[in-house]
Amino acid sequence: MSLEIIISDAIKDAMRAKDKISHDALRAVKSQILLVKTEAKDADVSAEQEIAILQRMIKQRKDSFDQFTAQNRSDLAEVEQAQSTIIEKFLPQQLSAEELESEIKKIISQTGVESAKDLGKVMGMASKALAGKSDGKSISDMAKKLLS
Repeated sequence: MSLEIIISDAIKDAMRAKDKISHDALRAVKSQILLVKTEAKDADVSAEQEIAILQRMIKQRKDSFDQFTAQNRSDLAEVEQAQSTIIEKFLPQQLSAEELESEIKKIISQTGVESAKDLGKVMGMASKALAGKSDGKSISDMAKKLLS
């Protein structure tokens, strides 16, 4: 089942439950999916594109949360945090720190990289291999830690 159908069903459930925060977050996701579909003039959005959309939206909300927190706007920060949590439910299961470390060690051994100056090689492969399973910042932090 495509993410668009799952999101549409979740929007209906949020409307029935009168859950405005969930409704707004899910409508934003559906809007982004439709935008990608119309830009590409394609009937389908791939699973990778769906994951990228969700990750981008979560990152935007986390950035907004940080800005609102810095400005002492806890009312707006709470909304961003809640929407981020709702959107995260539609991502695949995220890797734990131990699993992430194991996967990046495998990638490092495959590439033969030994120093931090070749971080780009590791990041390129890790970002593709771990798409949807971990965010870019976590991958980057772990790769830097293992290469230093």
